[in-house]
Amino acid sequence: MSQILIKNARLVNEGLIREVDVLIKGDRITRIANSIAAGDGARVIDAAGKTLIPGMIDDQVHFREPGLTAKGDMATESAAAAAGGITSFMDMPNVNPLTVTRDALAAKYELAAGRATANYAFYLGATNKNIDEIRALRPGEACGVKIFMGASTGDMLVDDRDALESIFADAQILVATHCEDSPIIWANEAKARLAFGEDVPMSEHPNIRSADSCFVSSSLAVDLARRHGTKLHVLHLTTAKEMAHFSTANRLDKRITAEVCVHHLYFDERDYEQYGSKIKCNPAIKRAADRAALVKAVNEGRIDIIATDHAPHTWAEKQNSYFKAPAGLPLVQHALLSVLEQVHKGEFSIEIVVDKTSHAVADIFGVVDRGYVREGYFADLVLIDENKPQTVTRESVLYKCGWSPYEGTVFSSTIDTTIINGRVVYEAGALTGDIAGSRLAFRQD
Repeated sequence: MSQILIKNARLVNEGLIREVDVLIKGDRITRIANSIAAGDGARVIDAAGKTLIPGMIDDQVHFREPGLTAKGDMATESAAAAAGGITSFMDMPNVNPLTVTRDALAAKYELAAGRATANYAFYLGATNKNIDEIRALRPGEACGVKIFMGASTGDMLVDDRDALESIFADAQILVATHCEDSPIIWANEAKARLAFGEDVPMSEHPNIRSADSCFVSSSLAVDLARRHGTKLHVLHLTTAKEMAHFSTANRLDKRITAEVCVHHLYFDERDYEQYGSKIKCNPAIKRAADRAALVKAVNEGRIDIIATDHAPHTWAEKQNSYFKAPAGLPLVQHALLSVLEQVHKGEFSIEIVVDKTSHAVADIFGVVDRGYVREGYFADLVLIDENKPQTVTRESVLYKCGWSPYEGTVFSSTIDTTIINGRVVYEAGALTGDIAGSRLAFRQD
């Protein structure tokens, strides 16, 4: 059995920071102590001056497989995620074919097996007509049921009220929602066309995908969840107004939880002038006051999870005009660095970042034996050098789409080493080529 001994690490875990050694045997952490002697054959990693954290569990990515693989795939995007300190991911169902049946879900797991560098799980997508598939779904088959409430295309848009009532009443596992109201968005698009024709500036995006469109939709989701007792997780929140929906209670005592994404914490509407379509995403990046409210909500516990909503598009697609340029950003390679930058700026503590990117995801989704640095848990670990700056260049980008909105950014920290299931998958600025990912397991309660 392979062994890795991490020596002299500054461990951030469960709200504490302490100097420890960590012993890994096989795929598990077997011992955490002040000092551990290296056994015969153990690989020793000297972590002096570096910070050790549990790997980020990203509860929202779009890795584009099957069917949209010109943009990304399980292999390329999971490798980029691992290079960014993300050790597990949960992928969305809006692919081709849509993941809206249990058979499609099983086929997607087969696609990931042996190809994903990081651990994986998948959502079953909701439609107006697949309630029987949702009723048949059991814990462990999917990480959650994803509902696009009023803002999507084709069969993934769930806008039938009877269908929504049935999904919220009958889903046996967590329901995750994208909340924007399409009628409000369509009306705002019409106003923008009257004002600008087809040459709408990207800076209009937060006005078109407005705070009101988000609030109306998330209000409906929260109302449905409260009436039916649904376990609801509202994804990628963007507005100060919506924070009133969510409690500061301990996440284990809540049936309704909330997520924010790294780009909504990092950018605001002033950045459209510089970045244009590179930061066009749905829901839109909004006002500076909204960004400040999101930071506050993370710190006070209204927002439970920080994720990415990684959504790559080709560079050529992103060069189109407003209505033709697709929404979405590639983020997983630099997401953790982005939020750690906010630690350097004093907006978050590193303990909060670890809690929201790892501990909370494991708790809310019921991920088995991951999300914490504990004896007996899987060895999904990340070493960070908080004092080694890193410049994002196009040449260093690992996404299949080949670009990043963070190009030219100098982050204060660097991902030093990523370990997944006890195997080193990234070190010294390069992937090792070890495809270590396995299917996530979920508690059955």
